[in-house]
Amino acid sequence: MDEELVERVAAGAVTAPAAVCKELRRMLGIPGVPPKGTRQAELWWRERLRGPLGRNPELAERLRAFFAGEPSAVEQLATSGGPTAVHNIVSGGTTHGPVIQANVISGITFTPSGFAGTLPNPESWPTAADLDPIALGVRPTHRIPGPPLPPYVLRDRDHELDAALGQARADGGLVLLLGEPFAGKSRTALAALVRGPAGRRVFAPPRGTDLRGLPALLGHRPERYLIWLDDLDEHLGEGGLEPRLLAQLAALKAVVVATMREDAYDACRAQPGGRVLDLAHIVELAREWSPAERERLAREAARSGDPRLTGAVSSSGPEGAAAYLALGPLLWDEWWRARRADRHPRGHALVRAALDLARCGLTGPLPVDLLLKVHEGYADVTGMERESADDARAWAVERRYGLLRLLDRARGDTWRAAPILVEAAGRHEELPDVPGPVWGCALEKARSDAAYDYADIAAKAQVAFQRAADAGDTSALHNLGVLAESLGEDEEAERWFRRAAEASEPRSAGRLGRLLAERGEDRTAEPFLEAAAEAGDAEAATLLGKLLRKRAERWFTAGAEQGSAEAAHLLGDLRLGRGEVHEAFDSYMDAAAARNGAVARGMGIIHLLWHERKVAEVWMRRAADAGDACAAEFLDPLSVDTVERAVEFFEDDAKRGRGLDAVNLGTLLETHDRPDEARPWYLKGYEQGDAYGAFRLAELHKKDGDAAEATIWYRKAADLGHPGAKRALGEGPPAP
Repeated sequence: MDEELVERVAAGAVTAPAAVCKELRRMLGIPGVPPKGTRQAELWWRERLRGPLGRNPELAERLRAFFAGEPSAVEQLATSGGPTAVHNIVSGGTTHGPVIQANVISGITFTPSGFAGTLPNPESWPTAADLDPIALGVRPTHRIPGPPLPPYVLRDRDHELDAALGQARADGGLVLLLGEPFAGKSRTALAALVRGPAGRRVFAPPRGTDLRGLPALLGHRPERYLIWLDDLDEHLGEGGLEPRLLAQLAALKAVVVATMREDAYDACRAQPGGRVLDLAHIVELAREWSPAERERLAREAARSGDPRLTGAVSSSGPEGAAAYLALGPLLWDEWWRARRADRHPRGHALVRAALDLARCGLTGPLPVDLLLKVHEGYADVTGMERESADDARAWAVERRYGLLRLLDRARGDTWRAAPILVEAAGRHEELPDVPGPVWGCALEKARSDAAYDYADIAAKAQVAFQRAADAGDTSALHNLGVLAESLGEDEEAERWFRRAAEASEPRSAGRLGRLLAERGEDRTAEPFLEAAAEAGDAEAATLLGKLLRKRAERWFTAGAEQGSAEAAHLLGDLRLGRGEVHEAFDSYMDAAAARNGAVARGMGIIHLLWHERKVAEVWMRRAADAGDACAAEFLDPLSVDTVERAVEFFEDDAKRGRGLDAVNLGTLLETHDRPDEARPWYLKGYEQGDAYGAFRLAELHKKDGDAAEATIWYRKAADLGHPGAKRALGEGPPAP
């Protein structure tokens, strides 16, 4: 099988008219219709030609003889019914048109006129000034009103590129702009074409276009032409640019201007189709911008006022301004689409947390704990439970296009949103305003971190809250009150809290109630505190209880003074609960004098506190006989206390780390001469945040005569707020 013949017939069939192809399929007995697309169709013909030509040597010989005489043989074969016996003879030379009849063809370089017929008329080619850069390979930037691309900024290699194009315009040839991905190769090369002589027409074929007809198409035209091949590796191989075709174009003074990635260049040079690269005048373009280029960028940004260039000045880093402009839309779109539940919702929220905090003014590195706290609050992001925090972080820090991350590591475990996202955020209307809770976290961080100006962050927050309040958001009214309160503007805070409380904002009702109570306006504060307490505000409920207890004590006192035994009893309970044992005893005595038996348990408790157990038992018996279950348990012989029973009482919760029981158990063991068993429980309690554990360890070291170690533990206890430790260090008031 003559593979060369198969290739020639296949190539001719692809470029021939549909009627000719149909006739050829009929003649050769080839069923079906070739697919669309030059390369796919050519492969289809090759596969199906091998059978008929292999089975019919005579047909193959006739086709071979015919193709030796006329390259458009497919069309003539179909219209004539078979190969002609007449041969064209040319000895030497190169032809671009019909061949004069002869007996033998030899030593000829032929440019197929059939290929030229598929290329557009050069008169329809646009001039360099009319080219659409985005249509020809320049990546679009963020969309703003006005031109689709920002003004071009001169690169350091432009003078070398202009010189190479000038030489090529005189002699023809290939000028190749070589660089890393996202270096700005296409924009730079197209800008150079525009800087060249006006009026030259440019042919920018789609990838896969058969270029072999170009010499025939341009051969009889006096004009000079430019051929634009973006990503040259897509235009090599069969039907593409190769040394012989380049030589033909150079003879016509046509200039081929191409771009290519460095990795593709290295790969193609090792292939047979890459030999044309050895003939190129190569200009290398760096992705990272030099100081001189960045200075020109800043000047052009100031001159044009284009926000894309302004953003590139402030936010582009080692990746270069061209990569910044090209990758910005890609990164934004990927991050924004990730919010869907079937993509990376938690990763989206994690990046959004960093982005929103930056929008608040926290542009520095942020601890991961803060990002994790903030990202959980986005109610409009669903499906986060499908993605773990580790997976979300891995997705967010993955390099995109080998260059940029959505979330950048700063130092240690601190992070920040990519500057390219922060700069672009203001241009995207679909991005929601920063939620109030995020502003709250930002204000809290700014208040505790000296790296930030709290007043500046607060001013930004005030604008955001005011805008939300004007839009009817009652929670923004509350946020304005909290903000004013943090700035010491109490009157302003009260005004906002009152407006929010009147709009049924329970958090503001609680805040307003506390402000009023602090001013001594208890009765005015109570309804606000009650509204907040009913909505679940524990602090408001506690304060309300204190206010009501104070009012209750006032009226119980008045009732007792007017002879009410029940008032005296209840007043005693209040005083006993507050630790005022002697005052409580006096109230109980007043009730007992009026024969109010309900005071029995209270009297029993007071005598127990005074270590008068026998007297206490008498009162407890009276209370138990009256139906007081608590007093009855005290008298139950089965409730007799032992050390073992006390250990059991504390041990279970102590092991589970609940409450104060670890240190309580240690105290029990120490008081029963078991200090070595007490020490680990004291340490466990301290590690859980119980200051008393550190205090007891200090006391043990003091008993052991180790004053230095005792001081260390007193300090630890004092730092946790223990009053006894502060007194031991001479920092607190003396014991009463």
